Amino acid sequence: MPKQAVLLLAHGTPETVEQIPEYLRNVVSGRPLPQHVIEEIQHRYSLIGHSPLTELTLEHAALVEAELAASGHPVRVYVGMRNWRPYIPDVVRQMREDGVEEAAVLCLAPQNSRTSVGLYRRAVEAEAASDIRIDFTEGWAQHPLLIEAFAERLRPAVARLAADTGAPVPVLFTAHSVPCRTIQTPAASEGQPRLWPGQGVDPYPVEAKRTAALVAASVPEIAQWWFAFQSQGASGGPWIGPGVEQTLEAVAASGVKALLLQPIGFLCDHVEILFDVDILFRDFAANLGVRLERPESLNASPLLAQAVADLARQGLARLSA
Repeated sequence: MPKQAVLLLAHGTPETVEQIPEYLRNVVSGRPLPQHVIEEIQHRYSLIGHSPLTELTLEHAALVEAELAASGHPVRVYVGMRNWRPYIPDVVRQMREDGVEEAAVLCLAPQNSRTSVGLYRRAVEAEAASDIRIDFTEGWAQHPLLIEAFAERLRPAVARLAADTGAPVPVLFTAHSVPCRTIQTPAASEGQPRLWPGQGVDPYPVEAKRTAALVAASVPEIAQWWFAFQSQGASGGPWIGPGVEQTLEAVAASGVKALLLQPIGFLCDHVEILFDVDILFRDFAANLGVRLERPESLNASPLLAQAVADLARQGLARLSA
């Protein structure tokens, strides 16, 4: 029987502020960035001290490996990062050296954007070539255990804020924005180079909102909810919205004085949580007279590990079949 493994993919993050210029070159595929953009991102990292994305992802991989072993699938779980160490090609080469012949691969980004997820897939397949058979899970935005993991974090946060304010608690769900060009249909982007495998409309905005709707339905205590896209990048051109800031302005204008912001596109703490939400959006809301809190991130959630282990088992089974 071929030797199997699981490969989890994540964005990656530098360990120090000094590494940020190199990291950003990876993110934008070597395109030049204005110096003020680099300095602003360095400033954001300095305010949070450190982005724990790598450590949390490795911890999560260990939990998934334990889940798989407990269910009779004792395989190694590897972690590869697209924009920082351990880089995806390096990890796939290590898998080859370890004798891995088949791998179930999935991104720790539940909603499938064919551009970003497509780039992850392309990186894995280019290095695996014909040596390692790949089963790639493209999206898992509606997995029941993912929905319950978010709901498990959200329920106590709703209860705490409701107790503090004595009023029903609304929720603003968010996911990372992407450039508008990346979700255009092939017809709309005619003449442009193909950015992802396959054809058709990019499912990302629909999947992100679907995750939010399913989580909201699992927490009936939520009085009202909205959805916005956060963390628009510094690259040129428009990014999909509505943005968090304009949504907060509308929410404040409607009379809301306190709300929870629940990211559903991110699975662990990193700069888009620790700075964008905990500092930038919280201060923006405070200036509008709105108290903004957020639930604990999933991080080492056992339910999240169970969801990823279930997806990995399905991938391994497809390879065996």
